[in-house]
Amino acid sequence: MPRLRIPTLALALTGALALLAGTAQAATAAPAAPEKRVDPVVWTPCNPDPTRPDPGGYDCAVYPVPLDYARPDGEKIGIAMMRRRAGNPAERIGSLFLNPGGPGGSGYLWATTTRFEKRVSDHFDLVGFDPRGVARSNPLRCFTTDEDAEAVLGRITGVPVTGAEIDTTLAADRDYSAACARNAGALLPHMSTLNVVRDLDRMRQAVGDKQLTFAGFSYGTLIGATYANLYPDKVRALIVDGNVDPQLRLADGLEYDRRRAAGGFEVSLAEYLRRCQAVGAPRCAFGDGDTRAKFDLVRDRLRTGPVTLPDGSAVTLSTFTSQVANALYAQSRQAPLARSMQALYQVVAPQPALGSRADRPPVQEASALAVAAPAALREAPADTPYTSDDSYYGVNCLDKPYPPAPQLFPLIARAWEREAPTFGRYQAFDAPPCATWPAKTWEVERYTGPWNRRTAHPLMVIGNTFDPATQYRFAQSMQRELGSAVLVTVDMIEHCAVGRSAALNALVTSYLVDQAVPAAGQLLTPDADPFPVPAS
Repeated sequence: MPRLRIPTLALALTGALALLAGTAQAATAAPAAPEKRVDPVVWTPCNPDPTRPDPGGYDCAVYPVPLDYARPDGEKIGIAMMRRRAGNPAERIGSLFLNPGGPGGSGYLWATTTRFEKRVSDHFDLVGFDPRGVARSNPLRCFTTDEDAEAVLGRITGVPVTGAEIDTTLAADRDYSAACARNAGALLPHMSTLNVVRDLDRMRQAVGDKQLTFAGFSYGTLIGATYANLYPDKVRALIVDGNVDPQLRLADGLEYDRRRAAGGFEVSLAEYLRRCQAVGAPRCAFGDGDTRAKFDLVRDRLRTGPVTLPDGSAVTLSTFTSQVANALYAQSRQAPLARSMQALYQVVAPQPALGSRADRPPVQEASALAVAAPAALREAPADTPYTSDDSYYGVNCLDKPYPPAPQLFPLIARAWEREAPTFGRYQAFDAPPCATWPAKTWEVERYTGPWNRRTAHPLMVIGNTFDPATQYRFAQSMQRELGSAVLVTVDMIEHCAVGRSAALNALVTSYLVDQAVPAAGQLLTPDADPFPVPAS
């Protein structure tokens, strides 16, 4: 890797971002053309889980959409859809389309979700779908076999620290982009959110709905915001939960990621450690003593190399960071994380005085931190020798502008690490594949605004006070940027909130079924406590 001086790197970074910012406006898509008739969806009864008895009430389809909307009569790709028919057909309102985020998250089985109250599933067909390039919908694949993928991806260190780790990771990232150029095919430049939204509007028409009812989570909030601004008169009710900041994400990928690290993950971690210490052990197994100091000691020890556990497994900085991030996504994982961290702390800094504690986590619980957290929402059918897909970067590298200079990222990581010591480097090294991605952000059609078109009905924006992946300020930005929206807040450490609070779900049901817009400024609480009181 070239060893550039800091002033040279800074000038290169500034110039690259200025170039990208200057081209973003030109890439802004025009409003949608007048609606044209589309073919209806042809549904076929299906069993959502063929390993179990068919519950009935479900249908599946593959709906054709244009690969390239500039050539609407040209090549088609299929969008896999599943619906759960409304429980009360006599009172059916229409379809509720669902997207779980990612990007690259499979929404197909979200037709089976139990996040919503029964009145929602009684009045709506729940429709899950895999967006273009994801899982069952013409998956974007950069490799032909799992072995080819492992030969590249296995060389990537999630949180590289040493020069050798950084150089090997950047070389593997370049090889990854090259594999995508060779194997991904014609879909590669057509993976932007703009095209996903065009597909969604076709599906809305194809199921016979005059207006869209939609719930989008995480990245799915960008789908919702884009739809609301491309088709403002087609919005019936639209929920966005765990919000991105659309303006920032589409204008400056680096700054968006920096804020995720410092204002999302790092702030949520600090609150997690504070709440753990406040309840103490045994409710939070890591709660004895100064939780911040203990955590930093473990993390900084891992920066020097792996910690080998008694069972022979090794905890690395990468596996540790990924598991901590993963636990912050869901309250249900936070007490187990505390037990694993306390067990690891006992290895790193043995405390003989604590040896008699009956409730001390056994050392083997630290082994949970020795494996990288699995990628979320990946449901790729094993129908080819390469069983995954590459839609995460397929979307991100088109939507989010990054400087086309991989050598900048070590400097970026070093700078971000100062304000986000746990997650700055982790987040910085998520982006380098986009620096050499074969389809360039400034060359493809993408929607970059405006975001303030007034919709036929106000949108419902939901944000958690300590959302690690999409910080609360992003939800506030989403509410401000949209032409007509109301923000409801839930006070918890978790990514997304629907299904976690009875008070919230009551508002969601009224909004979806009755189109009752919730009062602004509400602060709600979750139903569960991440550190429940032990049973006596």
